[in-house]
Amino acid sequence: MSHCFLDPNAPTVERETFAPQNPERERLRILVIGSRDGVTETIYDLHRRGFAEVGLWSPLLPAPGSGEVMSILTRDRRLGE
Repeated sequence: MSHCFLDPNAPTVERETFAPQNPERERLRILVIGSRDGVTETIYDLHRRGFAEVGLWSPLLPAPGSGEVMSILTRDRRLGE
C-alpha cells in the first residue's frame, strides 16, 4: 500500500498555502508523519471513518530530517463554530 494515491493534478501544498483567506473562516492543517505505509494506511483509515476523502490530502512529502514522510490535509472552518 505504499503507492502514491493522489491525482497528479491535485492542488499542491504550496498553492493552498498562498490561497487568499476568507476573514470569516480559519484555515486548519492536519499533519500525519511516519513511515510511507503508516501515513498511507492512516489516511485510508480516516477516509473509512468519514473524516476526509483520500484525494484531499497532499502527496507524500519527505518529513524534514527524519527519513519519514508526511501528508497534510487543509480545511477551513467558520469562525465562531
